[in-house]
Amino acid sequence: MKKPDAKKVQDLRKRQEAPLVTPTDLKGDSTRDIAAAMNGILADVFAIYLKTKNFHWHMSGPHFRDYHLLLDDQGDQLFAMTDPIAERIRKVGGTTLRSIGHIARTQRVLDNDADYVEPLDMLAELREDNKTLAASLREAHGVCEQHRDIATTSLIESWIDETERRTWFLFEASRNGGTTEH
Repeated sequence: MKKPDAKKVQDLRKRQEAPLVTPTDLKGDSTRDIAAAMNGILADVFAIYLKTKNFHWHMSGPHFRDYHLLLDDQGDQLFAMTDPIAERIRKVGGTTLRSIGHIARTQRVLDNDADYVEPLDMLAELREDNKTLAASLREAHGVCEQHRDIATTSLIESWIDETERRTWFLFEASRNGGTTEH
């Protein structure tokens, strides 16, 4: 019977002790800093997603259809960001959010639990939340750039553009007498 390779046995033991450790060439402080920055982004994206859906579900008024559809599209865009963000955190060796409570403890965007919000106030609040997210994405980009994480910076650049587009649409929708058509 062949004796097991000592290095393979050692690697297996390490993996059993820390099963979520992902192999990466990034150093521990890089993984820590990138994961922290991106978990903050992930929490904010989930918070804005849920607020966008909340406003989508509770929209009313003469521009209901336009706003309802706009917020539905924006909610889809936000939700589409969540898995790539979380997977990127794991790829660089970090761990990611685990629960609604974890999101609540990490998010920087405020929730809105009001029973009723005027439609234009909904759009304005989401516009500001998206502006805040764009600023946070720029900060996270700096962290990733500092640690030479080119792949994450590349993703962030696309997310900044998408976030600025949402901000622009929300601004124009609320500015032009309430219509989202151009």
